[in-house]
Amino acid sequence: MIEIKHLYKSFEDKEVLQDINAVFENGKTNLIIGQSGSGKTVLMKNIVGLLEPTQGEILYDGRDFVAMTKREKVMLRREMGMIFQSAALFDSMTVLENVMFPLDMFSSKNLRDRQRRAQECLDRVNLKDAGSKFPGEISGGMQKRVAIARAIALEPKYLFCDEPNSGLDPKTSLVIDELLHGITEDMQITTIINTHDMNSVMGIGENIIFIYKGTAAWTGNKDQIMTSTNQKLNDFIFASDLFKKVKEEEMAHMK
Repeated sequence: MIEIKHLYKSFEDKEVLQDINAVFENGKTNLIIGQSGSGKTVLMKNIVGLLEPTQGEILYDGRDFVAMTKREKVMLRREMGMIFQSAALFDSMTVLENVMFPLDMFSSKNLRDRQRRAQECLDRVNLKDAGSKFPGEISGGMQKRVAIARAIALEPKYLFCDEPNSGLDPKTSLVIDELLHGITEDMQITTIINTHDMNSVMGIGENIIFIYKGTAAWTGNKDQIMTSTNQKLNDFIFASDLFKKVKEEEMAHMK
């Protein structure tokens, strides 16, 4: 579990995050949503340590990340898995070698065991026979799945995903969502996903924080969104005619 307490972040005289409080739970897909420029990316960067908060606490299972020494932060980062907006694979390495990369860097296992673990991760994301291929030989969706396999290779306690469905078609996005949800549940890890994909929100949003102009304007889950009276959230979620119609139908059934 990750807890955010009274988090502020300023750049010179501009306050970007204001008194953010949130709890991201184990075994659930935790989503950070909001418009471009709302502060959600800055929040994610503070949580993983790419930025230092101006004020506040970031607790990893009770451990205050902000107060840690540099060495302690390095050790904690070994418990984190990261999935970037682009798959960020090494083009000169095979798929299997890409998944092995964090194992080669940080694991004390021998080569055979590292290969075995990497193959297990590829099997988990349904890429059993792709190990010998290079990133340029597989689709964008498959590359994202390789990135997921690499992120879980070291069996992290915490998994961070920055727009994991960026550039993917709706069908492939659904596959990625289901994989992330399944892995989160199976491994009982704390997964935080930064997204603007409304299909992801309505599909796997078990715990959602909506950031509006640097504040935590709403928290809840995908079911509570349908009955939310928060106008800022409604304007964001139901901006498209499709989602607006879904909400209208849901409200009609409740009457």
